[in-house]
Amino acid sequence: MNAHVLMIDDDARLTAMVRDYLQASGFVVSVAGDLARGRAALQRESFDALILDLMLPDGDGLDLTRELRADPRCRSLPLLMLTARGEPMDRILGLELGADDYLPKPFEPRELLARLKALLRRAAPHDDEALLRFGRLEIDVNARQVRVDGQVCDLTSYQFDILLVLAQGAGRVMSRDQIMDALKGHPMEAFDRSIDVHVSRIRASIEEDPKSPRRILTVRGAGYVFARKQDAEAA
Repeated sequence: MNAHVLMIDDDARLTAMVRDYLQASGFVVSVAGDLARGRAALQRESFDALILDLMLPDGDGLDLTRELRADPRCRSLPLLMLTARGEPMDRILGLELGADDYLPKPFEPRELLARLKALLRRAAPHDDEALLRFGRLEIDVNARQVRVDGQVCDLTSYQFDILLVLAQGAGRVMSRDQIMDALKGHPMEAFDRSIDVHVSRIRASIEEDPKSPRRILTVRGAGYVFARKQDAEAA
């Protein structure tokens, strides 16, 4: 599948040039001319990378960067800032807020393409990221399977996604709202928002063996936390 890139920039001439250039290189490119349309696109669908201008008609791209890095769903989205604000402090601030790369205008399209490809290579799952191991529990991201001692657990696709969100943030408490935000766009979202019911079923599947340590712990009034190995064994 071709990588889908979102470009948020109000320079129509520039975005048309970049879109044509990247599409000729095999990318799918969507364009938003301001932050409002960019936010709507990010809520509506998933992208493989984001090219973001800083100076936009309705705000500063740095504000959107802060929002994305606070959102579990977009926290790891590869983000390349492309802007006329090329002063060293602008670059430093952008990178400190979570941008993965920074390219000042004017730029060479071939350099943009090379940097974008590098970001996507770094973001691609490696073997150790595609198989998450927690003691006797394995989460196979590519196969979308959960196994305990090699035995496949009976989870729905929605429950797998909930477990994966929690496991990827192991040791960190996640509220129900944060979990739902991370699952936006899932086909089940509009019909079943009962996180508690699904967590209960996940627990029954991965912790049914008395020898299995507790993995998903409830933090009263806050949400859930996926226990790291030592935490689970102590629970």
